[in-house]
Amino acid sequence: MKYSIFGDTYVVRLQKGEEVLTCLQELCRKESISLGIVSAIGAVKHVSVGVYRVEEQEYIAKTFDGVMELTSLLGNITEKNGEPYLHLHATFGRLDGKVIGGHLTEAVVSATCELFIRKIEGYVGRRLDPETGLNIFDL
Repeated sequence: MKYSIFGDTYVVRLQKGEEVLTCLQELCRKESISLGIVSAIGAVKHVSVGVYRVEEQEYIAKTFDGVMELTSLLGNITEKNGEPYLHLHATFGRLDGKVIGGHLTEAVVSATCELFIRKIEGYVGRRLDPETGLNIFDL
């Protein structure tokens, strides 16, 4: 992972073999980013994405391997229990022209991943919402 800082914005490049969420967690800890916005594009070879079933209060995740373009990654950084909390959604284009996406839990870079993180001054925590089972903004 390599990055530069321009004002409140981090420009990040992940390299082949790096895992996106692991690198983002590492950067957030190192740079004390507890509130922010994330966007990215790139190329990946392994992903895990899920869809949340409110009735069952669980994510149903699927894993995919192969040649994929990270066509869009959007999300936010908040804090939960003193640690950075990443909430990321992503879409991926496959060789067969199909698109997969959902709540991102893992993505391994195949070539490069280009991210922008905008650090926001302030604090937003997370709390468990018993009605949905989700860790929602604690505002």
